[in-house]
Amino acid sequence: MEEKISQQVISFINASPSAFHAVENMKTILNDRGFKELNEETSWDVLPGGCYYTTRNHSSLIAFKVGNTLNHYQYQIVASHSDSPTFKVKGHGTLEVRGKYTQLNTEPYGGMIFSSWFDKPLSIAGRVMIQNCGKIEERLINIDRDLTMIPHVAIHMDRTANDGAKYNPQIDLLPLLGGVETPSDALEQLIAKELCVDPTTIMSHDLYLYNRTHPSFWGYNNDYMSSRQIDNLECGYTTLLGFLESNNENTIQVYGCFDNEEVGSSTKQGAGSTMLYDTLRRIHHSLGKSDDEFYKALASSFMVSADNAHAVHPNHPEKTEQKNCVFMNEGIVIKTNANQAYTTDAISMAITKQLCLQANVPFQIFANRSDVRGGSTLGNVSSTKVSINSVDIGLAQLAMHSAYETAGVKDVTYMVKFIQEFFNNTMIKEGNGYFIK
Repeated sequence: MEEKISQQVISFINASPSAFHAVENMKTILNDRGFKELNEETSWDVLPGGCYYTTRNHSSLIAFKVGNTLNHYQYQIVASHSDSPTFKVKGHGTLEVRGKYTQLNTEPYGGMIFSSWFDKPLSIAGRVMIQNCGKIEERLINIDRDLTMIPHVAIHMDRTANDGAKYNPQIDLLPLLGGVETPSDALEQLIAKELCVDPTTIMSHDLYLYNRTHPSFWGYNNDYMSSRQIDNLECGYTTLLGFLESNNENTIQVYGCFDNEEVGSSTKQGAGSTMLYDTLRRIHHSLGKSDDEFYKALASSFMVSADNAHAVHPNHPEKTEQKNCVFMNEGIVIKTNANQAYTTDAISMAITKQLCLQANVPFQIFANRSDVRGGSTLGNVSSTKVSINSVDIGLAQLAMHSAYETAGVKDVTYMVKFIQEFFNNTMIKEGNGYFIK
C-alpha cells in the first residue's frame, strides 16, 4: 500500500515544478472526481451534497465537500502549502559575464540550503503573461529539459571550500545558461519557443528554478524516498488523498493548499490572507445560514495544519531534543512549541492522538531544543484570520529546504489514513469535554 502511495506522491511532485503547476494538477484530480470550480469573481451556488473548489492567484486552492445533514454543522479543515524554497528569475532575467557566458539573473525565494543547489541539472517553470489580441493571458510553462546549472568553484581555486563556506546569492549562486553564442534575450527566446509565441508578446513572468535530479527510492529495504519539494508537496498530496477518500454528511469538509508559506504567508493568496475566511463565509451564506450560525459553526470547527517536521539526523542527533524527537517511517508527527510557532495545545493534541488511535496510525511528538529557534508554519498564521481549534502535524524528513530532500516511504500511508479518519469523524464539544463521533 505505502509503495503505491509513495509512487503517486513522487509522480505528483515530478509534475509540479512550481506552485502554479501543483495547483493545476490538484484541479485535474478534483475535476476527475466531479468537483465543480467556483470563481471568486462570480456568485456561488453551493448546495448540500455538493463538491466544489476555488483558487486564488492560480497558486492557492481550497476544495470542499458539503454534507447533506447540516442542522448543527462545523467546518473540518486540513491545510498545507504549495510552495518550496528556490530561486526566482528576476524581471531582467539574464546577465552577461566577460562576453563569454550568459547567466540567469535570480534571487532567493524562501530559506533554502544554498550548497544543495550546486552542480545539479536545473530548469525553470512557472507562469508567463502573454499579450494576445489585446488580452493579457496567463500561460503555464515548464522547460522540461536540463537547462542550467550552478557550478561550484574548484577546490584548487578555493582551498577553504571545506572549512564552512558562506555563499553570496548575487555572486556564487547565479546559474550558467550558455556560452558565447547565447543571445542577450535568451530567456525571452526560450519562453517564446516553449509557448509558440512571438517574443515581443511576452509581458512578464513568475519563473522559478527547480532541481531535475531524478527522485529515488533507496535504503536496505527501500525505506526512504528522495526528491525535490518533499516539503511540502508530500503533505499537500497525501492530505488531498485523505480528503477525497473520506465522507461525512454532518460537516463541511475543507481542503486547503496555500502559496507563499516559505516567505511568511502574508500575500493575497497566502494563509495569512482572507482566502480561507472568505471561502468559509461564502459557503455559509450560499447555504442560506445566518451570521449567528456561522460563528457557532466556527466555534465547533477544527483545523489540521500539515507541514513536514525534522527527523533526527543520523550524523547529528544532538541537533534535536532528547525526548521530543521524531524519526522517519514512525508515524504522524504532532508539533508543539511554547511560543506558538505551532498551534498545537492540550485540546488539539488529545483529539489528534485519539484519531490516530482510532485509525491505528502511529504518532510522535516533536519539540525543538529549548536553545534553538525552530521554524513556523501556516497554522498559526491562518488562525489569526479564522479562530478555531487547530493542531500542527507533519511527516518526519531529512534535509528540509535542501534542493533534494528525504522522507520515509511508510509515512505517506499513515498521513492518508489519519486525514481520512479526521474527516470521517465529528468533534462535538459538550461542557468542558469533547466527543469524537
